[in-house]
Amino acid sequence: MTRKPIGAFISGCSGIVLTEGEKAFFARSNPWGLILFKRNCETPEQVRKLTGDFRAAVGRKDAPVLIDQEGGRVQRMGPPVPEWRKYPAAEDYGKFYESSPLHALRATRLVGRLMAEDLESVGITVNCTPVLDLPRPDTTAAISSRAFSTRPDSALVLARAYVDGLISGGVLPVMKHIPGHGRAVVDSHYDLPVIKASRAELEAHDFRPFAGMAACPMAMTAHVILEAIDSEKPATQSKWVIRDVIRKQLGFSGLLMTDDLSMKALSGSLTEKTRSSLLAGVDLVLHCNGILPEMEEVAAAAGILKGKPLARAKAALKSRRKPLPYDKKMALRDLESVAGAGLKNAA
Repeated sequence: MTRKPIGAFISGCSGIVLTEGEKAFFARSNPWGLILFKRNCETPEQVRKLTGDFRAAVGRKDAPVLIDQEGGRVQRMGPPVPEWRKYPAAEDYGKFYESSPLHALRATRLVGRLMAEDLESVGITVNCTPVLDLPRPDTTAAISSRAFSTRPDSALVLARAYVDGLISGGVLPVMKHIPGHGRAVVDSHYDLPVIKASRAELEAHDFRPFAGMAACPMAMTAHVILEAIDSEKPATQSKWVIRDVIRKQLGFSGLLMTDDLSMKALSGSLTEKTRSSLLAGVDLVLHCNGILPEMEEVAAAAGILKGKPLARAKAALKSRRKPLPYDKKMALRDLESVAGAGLKNAA
């Protein structure tokens, strides 16, 4: 039997169950993956059924299901559901690292492993994290607390520990927002940030964590203008940023997806946003809001996954492994002992 081509996009859905219209759309368009938000997550049992129904609709048992489960202000699965813990914001690990680096690295890895279990147990296989942006005093609140550190080396070592925890729990990471969103002073959900730093400044600072994590299986682009590289198009839609910076200079050869096309940083219709992003060199486009007519438009514009993007998508999924054995109770005790009062909401 010939397998149906996979669409070059990731889609959201509207609620806690798939509607008949969504099931038909997924079966017809066969998106590479599904991304979930708080509106889609009510209980573990419900999320488990939702992820299973999506995979049944597309007919692929390994179809990725993604989520932004960072901790802090960006946590889609959490209290008051008893099974879902409240996790710290990334900046809390960075502050802890300044005073107790070894304990902070241990805690970061343990949180990644615990979080992976939360996700993998309900059928979520990809977590859109870590955030490797390097914030500044005037950075928009949409980014600041989500980043590990203002220092490239600290951000990198903490991200590696966190990713180790995720991968050992069977969940793939997506580093973001490549090649750097940390200098943005406006929220890209509503406006297009323009970063005026010189290329030398970007290379010496902002790009470094992403270069250090170039082996990450997946990355998400930044909806920002980097004036020193392309003063006209945001990174998501700039062939100069994607080809010369992300692929060549930073050495990232994994699967590259856009940030959400629903965000207002990008101008034009969804068809124009989709085609411009793919033409610039991203492998997949991401559309998150779960509005079915918009999903239909993105699917039509995205076309199918083929060639190098398809090969990168296959390689990313192949890098996922079964969760390694671990003792959750012991992990929680370890986390409490190493974190103490140094990390909020850690245990």
